[in-house]
Amino acid sequence: MNGRFKASGGAVGGGLLVAGTTSDAGKSVVTAGICRWLARQGVRVAPFKAQNMSLNSFVTREGAEIGRAQAMQAAAARVEPTALMNPVLLKPGSDRSSQVVLLGKAVGELSARGYHAGRQEQLLGTVTDCLQELRRTYDAVICEGAGSPAEINLRRTDIVNMGLARAARIPVMVVGDIDRGGVFASFFGTTALLSKEDQALVAGYLVNKFRGDVTLLEPGLAMLRGLTGRQTLGVLPFSHGLGIDEEDGLRVSLRGAVRESVVAPPHGAEVLRVAVAAVPLMSNFTDVDALAAEPGVVVRFVDRAEELADADLVVLPGTRGTVRALEWLRERGLADAVVRRAAEGRPVLGICGGFQMLGERIEDDIESKAGTVDGLGLLPVRVRFAAEKTLARPVGEALGEPVAGYEIHHGVAEVTGGDEAFMSDGQGRSLDGCRAGSVWGTHWHGSLESDGFRRAFLRRVAADAGRAFVPAPDTSFATLREEQLDRLGDLIEEHADTAALLRLIEEGAPEGLPFVPPGAP
Repeated sequence: MNGRFKASGGAVGGGLLVAGTTSDAGKSVVTAGICRWLARQGVRVAPFKAQNMSLNSFVTREGAEIGRAQAMQAAAARVEPTALMNPVLLKPGSDRSSQVVLLGKAVGELSARGYHAGRQEQLLGTVTDCLQELRRTYDAVICEGAGSPAEINLRRTDIVNMGLARAARIPVMVVGDIDRGGVFASFFGTTALLSKEDQALVAGYLVNKFRGDVTLLEPGLAMLRGLTGRQTLGVLPFSHGLGIDEEDGLRVSLRGAVRESVVAPPHGAEVLRVAVAAVPLMSNFTDVDALAAEPGVVVRFVDRAEELADADLVVLPGTRGTVRALEWLRERGLADAVVRRAAEGRPVLGICGGFQMLGERIEDDIESKAGTVDGLGLLPVRVRFAAEKTLARPVGEALGEPVAGYEIHHGVAEVTGGDEAFMSDGQGRSLDGCRAGSVWGTHWHGSLESDGFRRAFLRRVAADAGRAFVPAPDTSFATLREEQLDRLGDLIEEHADTAALLRLIEEGAPEGLPFVPPGAP
């Protein structure tokens, strides 16, 4: 199979852009699935997303910040993620502005109008250079689009959908979510709103999330081909929990997949209930996926104080707006509820922005520009926001177990006391965070994916909460994640026209694809 592709380091490798009729049509999942399927065939493949808008990000080994979806797609491809795979990352700070992360480093804040009015178009050369470098290095690059390629109001400055496809001359496959309804109209309308030049690269469609007998769909697929001259390259069945790390929203996709794959009952006599505060601009909520991977751990997102009443552990997650999230906790009565829990000795965990909120005070002239703000006062920590963002991949020890994580934050924490450090170097020297009573805080995202540490932490939580909960001794989060990625590869292998996909990746869009009127206005 690998012999069909160019040798690495030679001529430019093959490519495919996975676009979607809408946001959340399944582009990320399909891209990951194709990457895993190709990797299993011995093809050296890499993912790529020119521009990503997400509050869920990851730090590469070279210290670059990219979207978590691209990091997971790299895992599906069995390669190390790099900044080349997601050259532009937009991290929303409000409904109208975002922090722009270029090649892994924050370069400033821009309004949506300012970005689309000129800055985005200027970045086309950067993203095509990154894609070209990947294509020189890998046999194939599977690109993910954003939103819909038929967002005609944004086409002039587009660098992630048809603008990228045109610049790089790569074929496009459009994914549609049939579970939402209207998939045939979406495929036809998406194509018919594109210019003749854009349509020439739209080579086929992929139906996602189909329920039922696929033969009932075949007359519609035949009519769609007659109307557009393009084939449907596969019909993927509906399957719960097949998402990878989400870009936005409250869906914790990996948790869903892991919860369904864990069939064992709780290892101990009782379950452990975890409540995650759904703070505004919540970032890296995927941190709690590893908790939900444990048999007998029930994780839910909450936004009301009364929902904390039966929780054994409350988690304050990361956020792109620490001060804003703190105000939200106070407005909704959640702040008082968390303070009462701490006074009663009931466990609380703060991660990154959540850790900062648990401290005594926050000095923020960078993110919110609010100046000095009182924290919840539950940890002896003072936080000062720095202009330069901390990006790191630390390793250490916690609760006698090895632990690894990643840091993405402007806040610099000064720990002035507490019962113990949270993360240490194994020689008694503090690396990050602290504990005071039953309240814990750390800047380290992803630390709960370290199996031994996660189990040790849950045992401490269960003891403080008075629960007869015992973590299973053999849960491997990395193994569960690999199983999920293999399931995505299976979907492509079993339900897509893989021969047609290979032709597109290797040879590009076929010549003579018909124009579907009316075309772009």
